[in-house]
Amino acid sequence: MSLEAQQDYIIVGAGSAGAALAARLSENPANRVLLLEAGKASHPYSWMPASFGLLIDNPAANWCFRSDPEPGTHNREIPVPRGKLLGGSSSINGLVYVRGQPIDFNTWAQFGNRGWSWEDVLPVFERMEHFEGPAGPQRATGGPLRVSVQDDENPLYDALFAAGEAAGFKRNPDYNGPDQEGIVKTQTTISNGRRMSTAHCYLRPAMSRPNLRVVTEAMTHKVILEGKKCVGVRYEVGGQMVEARAGREVILCSGAVGSPQILELSGIGRPDVLRQHGIEVLHDLPAVGENFRDHLNAWAQWRIKVPGVSYNERMDGLLRRGFQFLKFLTTKGGFMSLPSAPLLAFLKTRPDMDSPDVQMHIVPYVVKDRKTRRLQDWPGFTLSCYQLRPESLGSIHIRSANPKDQPAIRFNFLDELVDRVTAVEGFKMMRRIAEAGPMDRYRGDEFLPGADIQSDDEIEHWIRTRAETAYHPIGTCRMAPGPNAVVDDHLRVHGISGLRIADASIFPTMPSGNTNAPSIMVGEKAADLLKAA
Repeated sequence: MSLEAQQDYIIVGAGSAGAALAARLSENPANRVLLLEAGKASHPYSWMPASFGLLIDNPAANWCFRSDPEPGTHNREIPVPRGKLLGGSSSINGLVYVRGQPIDFNTWAQFGNRGWSWEDVLPVFERMEHFEGPAGPQRATGGPLRVSVQDDENPLYDALFAAGEAAGFKRNPDYNGPDQEGIVKTQTTISNGRRMSTAHCYLRPAMSRPNLRVVTEAMTHKVILEGKKCVGVRYEVGGQMVEARAGREVILCSGAVGSPQILELSGIGRPDVLRQHGIEVLHDLPAVGENFRDHLNAWAQWRIKVPGVSYNERMDGLLRRGFQFLKFLTTKGGFMSLPSAPLLAFLKTRPDMDSPDVQMHIVPYVVKDRKTRRLQDWPGFTLSCYQLRPESLGSIHIRSANPKDQPAIRFNFLDELVDRVTAVEGFKMMRRIAEAGPMDRYRGDEFLPGADIQSDDEIEHWIRTRAETAYHPIGTCRMAPGPNAVVDDHLRVHGISGLRIADASIFPTMPSGNTNAPSIMVGEKAADLLKAA
């Protein structure tokens, strides 16, 4: 066992939140900051937007977690990809930038989390971003994170916008402005053809600072407790165990999968879980690993009968793929420049609702399977849909006392009636858009699930057997006062001094949309809290 020189702050995980937190804390030269990342510094593909498909199942940049089989999802093991390199999942995700709705953060505040209302977090979102789109209310420039509006042009997009309007849904020029509702062009963490991960935007400019030390391929085994005080961490690098001490605080930023796992390996969590794996109970905290949520993403595919508009054709064959790659290198456009979905829709399943409750992703191609992202041999388009604020709760707990064993991930998707009803209604709304008049020229047959799947029970069965996560795990170290939570509104672990958590695991409920932007916001917010401590 070797000893690391004492630091003021030790941050475990250089992902969406951790990289932002390390950059902000190290702005003060008096703060000595150690940032530990289990993955490598980078991957050769990660800078390209298209890397979300290339790295979706690549262990060189991805933890490649899988869920346990569950009866509610046809006993499938569902992939749970998570980034394993500097920038974390911001370095492999689909590059879709969604803040969420005011109701999300006002709900957090109503749970007793002071300082987390929409009024409180909006200035943090504004401070984060450099928005390259049209100026508007609640948007800002000058922040480290560059956000652009995808600029791919395609007559299919025009038809889909018109189809949405024909189906009764409005267009929206800025879903991250005052109103989220509508069919929209996707805002992305892409600028000039490059992925804007937190590694690129926050961490790399900060790494030249002498007070910030970044250690990659460093797997944290546990936090070190002295009584009810956290004094450091134990991690492995190059096959050697290292103990690092924190003069001020340790902050876990390992995400909704990693943070509860580290807590439990450290003896913090539900006593029955810890004892089952021979771990001494150092701090009874039963909420660790509970309150797990994710978006269940259901999809459908249609053939296209007009040639040239689907990227299945534009990427068919070596010559066409070469042209798309050359287009990306010379113009920063084309297939290689796309986020996971060029168009989105935030819609209400019932007109009397106050705000949207489903999100759709609209994609101008079809894939053979979600695991490899290989394109189909024929032209088509895809719509997918998930409930924005699911109520079904799962869990993530250690499977053994070995930190290298993947934890047990249980989604419990569709346990709650409201989730089942919303999933089915959202699926039917996808069909309403795809089958509206303006799409008649383009739309061929529905390939999957097919026109024979019509009743609510049939649609629900399709969702249970084929839908997968949207890669947005949250909630396993829930922020709230009291015994049914893990951290308080200052992100301090209940009952332990010197230990905080700052990542998507602290979300009390699911934000309405993709979770990367709120995760970065938490990293920024954590920096504010630590600076004020």
